[in-house]
Amino acid sequence: MKVYCSQNDLETALNIVGKAISTHNTLPVLNNIMLKTEGKRLYFSATNLEIAITYFIDCDVRNEGAITVPAKLFSSYVSLVTGQDVEMEDKGGSTLHLHVGGDETKIKGISSDEFPLIPKIEKEESIEIEVGPFVKAIEQTVFAASLNTSRPVLSGVYMSVEKDNLTMVATDSYRLAEKNLKLGYKGASQFECIVPGRTVSELGKILAKVKQKKLEVSVSKNQILFKVGNIELTSRLIEGKFPDYDKIIPKDSKTEITVKVEELTQVVKRVSLFAKENNYSIRLAATNDGKLTVTTEETRVGEEKAEVDIKIKGENNKVALNSQYLLDVLTFIDQEEITLSMTDKLSPAVIKPCKGNGYTYIIMPLKI
Repeated sequence: MKVYCSQNDLETALNIVGKAISTHNTLPVLNNIMLKTEGKRLYFSATNLEIAITYFIDCDVRNEGAITVPAKLFSSYVSLVTGQDVEMEDKGGSTLHLHVGGDETKIKGISSDEFPLIPKIEKEESIEIEVGPFVKAIEQTVFAASLNTSRPVLSGVYMSVEKDNLTMVATDSYRLAEKNLKLGYKGASQFECIVPGRTVSELGKILAKVKQKKLEVSVSKNQILFKVGNIELTSRLIEGKFPDYDKIIPKDSKTEITVKVEELTQVVKRVSLFAKENNYSIRLAATNDGKLTVTTEETRVGEEKAEVDIKIKGENNKVALNSQYLLDVLTFIDQEEITLSMTDKLSPAVIKPCKGNGYTYIIMPLKI
């Protein structure tokens, strides 16, 4: 293999595929990125056996070939040769020779024969979706997925497509986030799957930086492929059945309040300072005088009682919630106001943006 390319293109490619590298790999080759030339393109691939990312750049290819090199070392090196062209050559062994200006560098790698095959998706169902709204949907859901893998289905994001609607849901059993997106067309595809939370999170970071406006999603029995521009991210799917979450979401409420996101955020942040020692438990009490009182029980460091102006429909009501779960969702609401619905102290609180955009977030109550 012998190829010439710009440092900028190299750095971009390594930053993208490097997101598939895990720090807990047991196989040395999984710490490497594979470089492979075909035609006039240089392909970059990385995998941790759960997700795989492939990216290509157009460049001056003199000889075709393939080699794998340590991801961390190679990325660090490329970042330090800013603005220069890089000549890379594999002379048939497992060492990559680099020429930058008058400098020569050798990086020891591993044969590409030891690199795992990137699975090819046999398309059973596929959809196209706008990148911008999809990135927002990822932000508004993936944070609610469980970090505990003891129940694998809760560590992923449930995706369901029916007619012209894509539904994304994540839950850790203490809170749940649901986002509905219109595809803009009525496709023939209809499917449901659970995508690992880490896959969705890394995908969101990649898509946030792309210029393309359309994303293609293809699903097979146990794999999913996300394709945008010259980037392909392949992931395994989580086996199992996602909880019948619709039964958890209250259909009616006794109290509905409207409150400004910024004002509620500041109040909850202050009260949360004193709630830390009490597992972040805070009490929200809404009254017909147009006030929402946010308090915490007295702890070793003190206590706080704060009020925020609200508009209220229904009766006086109160509920105890985890302040961190409440702050999490307030971070991703892109409107000035939300509605917070309460039924009683034993029922989940439901949060939605005031101007409906297909987003619903629920928090299970704590004991009062």
